[in-house]
Amino acid sequence: MSSIYTGPVFEMARNQFSHVADYLEIPHSQRDRLLYPKRAIAISCPINLDNGETAVFQGYRVQHHLTLGPTKGGTRFAPSVDVGEVAALAIWMSWKCALAGLPYGGAKGGVTVDVHSLSKRELESLSRRYMQEMIPFVGPYIDVMAPDMGTNEQVMAWFMDTYSMYQGRTVNEIVTGKPVSSGGTEGRREATGLGVAHLVGRALEKIGLEPAKATAIIQGFGNVGSYAALELARQGVTLIGVSDHTACYYDPKGLDVDALLKHAEKHGSLRGFSTEAAFDPNEILSQPCDVLIPAAIERVIDEKVAPKLRCRILAEAANGPTTPEADEILDQRRDEIFVIPDILCNSGGVIVSYFEWVQDLQQLFWRRAEVINRLKDLLDDAFGRVMARVEKDKVSHRMAAMAIGVDKVAKAKATRGLFP
Repeated sequence: MSSIYTGPVFEMARNQFSHVADYLEIPHSQRDRLLYPKRAIAISCPINLDNGETAVFQGYRVQHHLTLGPTKGGTRFAPSVDVGEVAALAIWMSWKCALAGLPYGGAKGGVTVDVHSLSKRELESLSRRYMQEMIPFVGPYIDVMAPDMGTNEQVMAWFMDTYSMYQGRTVNEIVTGKPVSSGGTEGRREATGLGVAHLVGRALEKIGLEPAKATAIIQGFGNVGSYAALELARQGVTLIGVSDHTACYYDPKGLDVDALLKHAEKHGSLRGFSTEAAFDPNEILSQPCDVLIPAAIERVIDEKVAPKLRCRILAEAANGPTTPEADEILDQRRDEIFVIPDILCNSGGVIVSYFEWVQDLQQLFWRRAEVINRLKDLLDDAFGRVMARVEKDKVSHRMAAMAIGVDKVAKAKATRGLFP
């Protein structure tokens, strides 16, 4: 089947799905309906720049399926964004929501832009224009947006305000990841990183290692990586390596997490934090540690990196950090490396986004402690179901996690039938 969806990230998602479909023995006649998105929207976003010129940016939104409820997914502002990447992320979000037991299909959106090249006014103009162009295709019961790479709470507030102005009333529930002052929920900002750290704790229990005796390396120090580092430090785990797109540091004796957080908050990146601990970013993933957390971008662990990994737990905080070729190698190293697959590991964000959506619909808000306790309950339930499937069928952790998600969507589609 020819399609508009191309590129290495989409091929990776297609490859993963094919393996899971074989394992689940899904008939070939049903596979395209499960894999290919329900709809894809491509738009142009013209804005006036500060220098008086007009620039046009390309934007996308892919809605994978609406079988279980509205679609849900982040909006990414990054130079790499294209329709194939967005479609792959939407597909992974579908399996992630199904695994977590959320009443959503997957979606993803984005604009091809380097946000560092925009002023705040230009970023606001682009954000509002993107939402304005998307209004015919989204809604609280159709598609609910959230932040992703290059977007944040402020961008979500601009999205919500733009949609609300066209509706003539405040519609908090159109996006999640908003500021608490604009209908957001306590705990959403740190939810993904906190969820990563919580699941690392569960994995440490599984392999019989105390957190106080464990070491960690984190690649990526944005929202997810920084909150994961903070929570792991609270558990007693020693951070020995960290990197972002500007710098990389490694010290087997341990890095000061609080100092790293303060530096990143003040300067916007890790650049300039230290000269003594500076390290080659190309080598950080292969350093010995107990917990390795890729929290940056897709496809960083490939067939060259996978054999070199010297971690005991691989916690995939990023989406799609491990290529299918690397997965085959990790499957052979199953007794050495405990993998927490991405659709489980980073699901804390969409789980608390679901809580935010529910609260907005009810206009009844929970305290942070209730949000975090509910988050941990759902994560524990998903972790338990994945481990049970691993033990029952003797499959890899990724296969078990994806099979649970794909199987749920497949059964829901079969039950509803095909209309008309």
